[in-house]
Amino acid sequence: MKVNFVDLKAQYASIKDEVNEAIAGVLESCAFINHRGFEQEFADYIGTKHCVGVGNGTDALFMAMRCLGFGPGDELITAANTFIATAEGIGWTGATPVFVDCDPVTYNIDPDKIEAAITPRTRAIVPVHLYGQPAAMDRIMAIAAKHNLKVVEDCAQSHGATFKGRKAGTFGDAACFSFYPGKNLGAYGDAGAVCCNDEGLAVQIRKLGDHGSNIKYRHDFEGTNSRLDGIQGAVLSVKLRHLDQWSDRRIAVAARYSEGLKDVCIVPRTAEGVRHVFHLYVIQVNNRDELMKQLGDNGIASGIHYPVPLPVTPAYQGLGYKADQFPVACGMADKIVSLPMHGDLTDDDVDLVIETVRKFAK
Repeated sequence: MKVNFVDLKAQYASIKDEVNEAIAGVLESCAFINHRGFEQEFADYIGTKHCVGVGNGTDALFMAMRCLGFGPGDELITAANTFIATAEGIGWTGATPVFVDCDPVTYNIDPDKIEAAITPRTRAIVPVHLYGQPAAMDRIMAIAAKHNLKVVEDCAQSHGATFKGRKAGTFGDAACFSFYPGKNLGAYGDAGAVCCNDEGLAVQIRKLGDHGSNIKYRHDFEGTNSRLDGIQGAVLSVKLRHLDQWSDRRIAVAARYSEGLKDVCIVPRTAEGVRHVFHLYVIQVNNRDELMKQLGDNGIASGIHYPVPLPVTPAYQGLGYKADQFPVACGMADKIVSLPMHGDLTDDDVDLVIETVRKFAK
């Protein structure tokens, strides 16, 4: 490819010495399980009192929800257009995901539609900061307070994003992060974390991830095995120092894309008071398959995030949803295209993408 969708090789080359030194330190100390240093650094960066490292972002969602006490008979409201991990975390507790359509401008859960989905069984709202843009957290938190609901933020795509000056992950009762390699802050394997301000919740999440134990061989309950290993933590510590710089570049790339494409397709729009960190840059076009073929023919990678809204996927057919209940999410599902987006894109790369999309549009 002339233009990669994500370029982890280029990113590694730019921080190679730092990463190699950090990994060597883990190998020399043999501190392979847990990485408390990164946990503290990330908590300080996000602005929460606690950060508990876990095995991956999906575990982060499930573990936070279980430790908040959700289970069979409970309902948790979330977005229709998200990766299945959001709903899996709900389902693994035994609770039921309740899907709400998205806002046509931000693509995040539409706060105007949340209250209509609340029932006596509703226990929480799970907003997803999709594509790197925080959801409307002021309105969501107000709805949660009005109805005495918990809030669990899915921050898997929003590392360092802000809403009205506060980082995503500082609003709810818990915030769940993925450090999958392709994320804005990515490890060199699977990794995740839960951030929160409640010490008791943090203790329970850590125990859950260590077989229900915080003292060796004393198990207070049946848990699981989900911890942030030392090498991943060391890599993340290095990358965290560069995250804001990489985010600035993503924002600059997005601005260049939008200026070049705004008259030929629907480009992303950033809500007022938001720092959108553009984990993904998603446009809407007609004849998406033809555009993706033309991009590929020109050596440009692209993707679709996500082609089928969760309420109409086979995994959730048993809930009885119909596509017409989600006109925005289902209406744009066959139009969205994700263009290359990462911190190592050059202006020439971006201009080639713009030129190719413009030629297609004409």
